[in-house]
Amino acid sequence: MRNSVVVIILAGLAASSCTRLPQHEPAAIYGNGSKQLVVATGSPGELGLLKVLSEEFSRANDVRVLWRETGSGESLQLLHDKQADVVMVHAASAEKKAVDEGWASRRTLVGSNEFFIVGPADDPAGVRTAKSVVEAYQRVARSRAKFLSRADDSGTHKKEMAIWQKAGLVPEGDWYVRTHDFMMATLLRANAENGYFMTDSSTWVVARSLTPKLRLLFRGDPFILNVYHALCQPEEAPGAALAAKFVDFLASEKAQTIIGDYGKDRYGEALYRNAEYARQFE
Repeated sequence: MRNSVVVIILAGLAASSCTRLPQHEPAAIYGNGSKQLVVATGSPGELGLLKVLSEEFSRANDVRVLWRETGSGESLQLLHDKQADVVMVHAASAEKKAVDEGWASRRTLVGSNEFFIVGPADDPAGVRTAKSVVEAYQRVARSRAKFLSRADDSGTHKKEMAIWQKAGLVPEGDWYVRTHDFMMATLLRANAENGYFMTDSSTWVVARSLTPKLRLLFRGDPFILNVYHALCQPEEAPGAALAAKFVDFLASEKAQTIIGDYGKDRYGEALYRNAEYARQFE
């Protein structure tokens, strides 16, 4: 299903938001209900999954969902600042800290994908034969082959930095390129510049036909399985009941079927695994 990103100006929207509206335009709005829900996430929005889930939820709950396109770090900050009602993120330690500190609640497993290392077809760093993701990163650093990093405090970036730490390396130099951009944009740039990048599997399935210079070189290390949770405002926050209802919906059988099937009709395989599959990696 095609993800149509529609930019809609906030001016003129009814003041029925669950939380204080962000001062920026949403990437898209789904549904046209009288109640409003702000959801912050990255790839699930960019790849269209949030659109399908939001439209299903809005039909039964008189809601319009505003999507804020943000990585996991910024999504959690928006939740902290009451600029988002719900987040869908993949940053486990930061999520648990948010719940412990009391400004996030109802942390709920909703699905997963995994990270792949992609790179040039000739694989100058020899990533293809690495036995672990740590070894793959060490080979890239040793060869000083171009590596692109989102460098944006997203869940992807947090995982990347955890791998460098396990590898005992601090990446620096001309070979290490910080894009400060989203997943799809960085993947396309890696193709243009013939560099290595750690992408999520969902984005790779969608974009592999657009990245002819790149090959999938490494996958399968349990450390780079990628688990998503939804979190919402705590009970005392304005609109918390609706936010909690959306989180519960994401864990419902209907939503889990949507998540587990999403992408099959267009790409021949699902982009995400559902919570039942992801639970084994918790």
